[in-house]
Amino acid sequence: MLKLGIVGLPNVGKSTLFNALTAAGADAANYPFCTVEPNVGMVEVPDRRIDLLTEKVQPQRTVRAAVQFVDIAGLVKGASEGEGLGNQFLTNIRETDAVVHVVRCFDDPDVVHVMGSVDPVRDRDVIDLELALADLGVVEKRLERVRKSARTGDKEAVLELGVLERLQEALSRGEAARAVQVNEEEDRVMRSFNLLTAKPVLYLANVAESDLPEGDNDHVRALRAAVEESGETAHVIPVSSRIESELSELPPEERGEFLSSLGLTEPGLHTLIREGYRLLGLQTYFTAGEKEVRAWTIPIGARAPEAAGVIHSDFERGFIRAETVAYDDFARLGSVKAARDQGLMRSEGKEYVVKDGDILLFRFNV
Repeated sequence: MLKLGIVGLPNVGKSTLFNALTAAGADAANYPFCTVEPNVGMVEVPDRRIDLLTEKVQPQRTVRAAVQFVDIAGLVKGASEGEGLGNQFLTNIRETDAVVHVVRCFDDPDVVHVMGSVDPVRDRDVIDLELALADLGVVEKRLERVRKSARTGDKEAVLELGVLERLQEALSRGEAARAVQVNEEEDRVMRSFNLLTAKPVLYLANVAESDLPEGDNDHVRALRAAVEESGETAHVIPVSSRIESELSELPPEERGEFLSSLGLTEPGLHTLIREGYRLLGLQTYFTAGEKEVRAWTIPIGARAPEAAGVIHSDFERGFIRAETVAYDDFARLGSVKAARDQGLMRSEGKEYVVKDGDILLFRFNV
């Protein structure tokens, strides 16, 4: 399951957006520090392919892939030193796969800005620095323990010490942990620290309704330029939290018409999830039977046993083969049986690299 942590300054539209995305009902009043506990919400991944599979297979139940969103209290300048609510809730997003940074890119005198003016480049820098300082605290605390073990000659401790010292140097300068160059072995060590600034980032530029559908204004352009100048590969996704909120309150059958009236083809949620999958190199495969049609999330490039292990570790441990039908063949023929009759069901072994949309049936023996 994809897990995304939402961060940003107070009053940038974080909780309004979270409510719209998850319909979880998190408080979103117009004052700083409204969110005082982390809000967690689950969202089904929109995918028309599973709709067709369900229609054709008629299973007892359908289980879509899901994304978990974690929304924490707004951070302010000095949070690492106890300002505002400090960084006490940052631990709640250390287990997430990526960080969604919501940045205010709209002007509205009725919505106060905690720093007095709208400046997305400054706001991004403030959050980046606070996350780096929070990570620095984690790194320095760990350094104290690891130095003792490294003195004994413990190889793992020596390796960890080298990584920690480079991280300490970078974070002390306010740089992100992901800017530190590491080899494969060092990357394994760094991942174990769950550093916030080691995670990939998506920027959600919260714009006014009048800026849609292009989602372009001076604030968004300035934010994009700052992200590009920093060398980040992260995308800036314009979205209107107000529109997403209104959309979430409509019956599903009326949402398409509402989007069309704004010149939009899909909700911002769909764009966010799609970009999250792209950023993290994820894809979907399906299992389809009378009892259940289900979508499973795996890394691009995963081999068949690894894909089987997402269902259960026994499937990976006792993997024999995967009976595979390409989604396009299923969509054209209407059933797995028809694909088998046409010779389009393949038997794949342990080295098979699963493709996006594959319909798989695993054979295993434990």
